[in-house]
Amino acid sequence: MPGLDATRPFVPVNIAILTVSDTRSLADDTSGQTLVDRAKAAGHTIVAREIVKDDADVISAQLRAWIADPSVDCVISTGGTGVTGRDVTPEAFERVYEKRIDGFGEAFRWISFQKIGTSAMQSRATAGVAGGTYLFALPGSSGACRDGWDEILVHQLDNRFRPCNFVEIMPRLLEHVPQRGG
Repeated sequence: MPGLDATRPFVPVNIAILTVSDTRSLADDTSGQTLVDRAKAAGHTIVAREIVKDDADVISAQLRAWIADPSVDCVISTGGTGVTGRDVTPEAFERVYEKRIDGFGEAFRWISFQKIGTSAMQSRATAGVAGGTYLFALPGSSGACRDGWDEILVHQLDNRFRPCNFVEIMPRLLEHVPQRGG
């Protein structure tokens, strides 16, 4: 059975939170705050937080900046994953991925289906890796952020979670990049 291995040390992850919205500010960004609160409660460090417009160029530029920042291990976004004309977060994420993590979106929709039924198919939650940085895109509701964190990310971003987790393989994410001076 999956669970925490108390003999392993907890390894905090440096997380950047990105809210994609044309209307939100820090004062009323409940979804972004939900992610901040849950990540901090789990022992992780929030190293950056931004709100950007529903614009694929702006979103991908922010992702690239954080991917290039060695202090950011993981980006979690909220918003822009639906199917309307303004929902472009998955397209922006696809621009920067080196590898997709297909199972994240599949797991998120399965969890959502348990709670909201067939409405879950409207979510285009997605995840991937670029430049050694994990990238997760969640829908813009606080409930979706709670579900994504509580049911998936809290476990996969915890080095103690068994049988496997994203943290333990972080050092190997850049194996394909030639090392200098070697």
